Amino acid sequence: MSHITHVSDTARWVAMYRAMETKRPDAIFRDPYAERLGGPQGQTIVDHMKNARQMAWAMIVRTAVFDQVIRERVTSAGVDLVLNLAAGLDARPWRMAELPPTLRWIDVDLPDMLDYKLDMLKDEKTVCRYDAIRLDLKDKPKRQALFNQLGGEAKRVLVVTEGLLVYLDEADVGELARDLHAVPTFQWWLIDLVSPRIKKYVEKSWGKQLSAGNAPFRFAPENGTKFFEPFGWRELEFHSSIESAQRLNREMRGMWLWRFIGRLSSKKKQEEFRRTSGFPLLERI
Repeated sequence: MSHITHVSDTARWVAMYRAMETKRPDAIFRDPYAERLGGPQGQTIVDHMKNARQMAWAMIVRTAVFDQVIRERVTSAGVDLVLNLAAGLDARPWRMAELPPTLRWIDVDLPDMLDYKLDMLKDEKTVCRYDAIRLDLKDKPKRQALFNQLGGEAKRVLVVTEGLLVYLDEADVGELARDLHAVPTFQWWLIDLVSPRIKKYVEKSWGKQLSAGNAPFRFAPENGTKFFEPFGWRELEFHSSIESAQRLNREMRGMWLWRFIGRLSSKKKQEEFRRTSGFPLLERI
């Protein structure tokens, strides 16, 4: 039996990982809304998915690095609008107290997901200007119209797609990349990316459960961030999951052994290992 019935359920799953981190005395971020948002269903997924707790580090590190990059772009690069596509149960506009009140933050997601989140947070205040837009991003004409509208209302936009691209096929990712690049004020795009090796691992571990919820991993390009260059985007920064986990003291169990093996490998293999998964910040070409 799969406890994931729809791709949106993965948002509840990841919310429970943020809740787990928040409860730690040495938490690298705190999301006081995560447990509420994940709810009983999120807890059930964590309790029943194979090795779910052991893999919490990956989502916890992703959250922390995304926080870091968003904070840096807003404070140092003059971002005036954050466009969060397939926002899920992300609560950054509520929990990141350092965001300036003048920043505009827009969550875009399916109506049911946004309605649920906003109902859960109805008594809470955001730290910046916030809007929620209910839209199925698969609707290309409406998506393009929204991008054009928002692009005309801002000067420097950071687009965020956290936990989205992996569920799309390459053609859909390419079309999204092209639509985003068509808007001149969309300056940066923060994504997460996995390699074919990680995709195969996930298929082996959770493939049946994810497929049952129509949420299999699809996007894992062989050429990494080079995939985006024909669509007008190039890598500005690459934050390796493995290196970030070591820096943040959130490594998976036994990672010391993989690091040791890696030191015995060629430079090329070491770089491939470093890029098995990560969080690239793309800039428009």
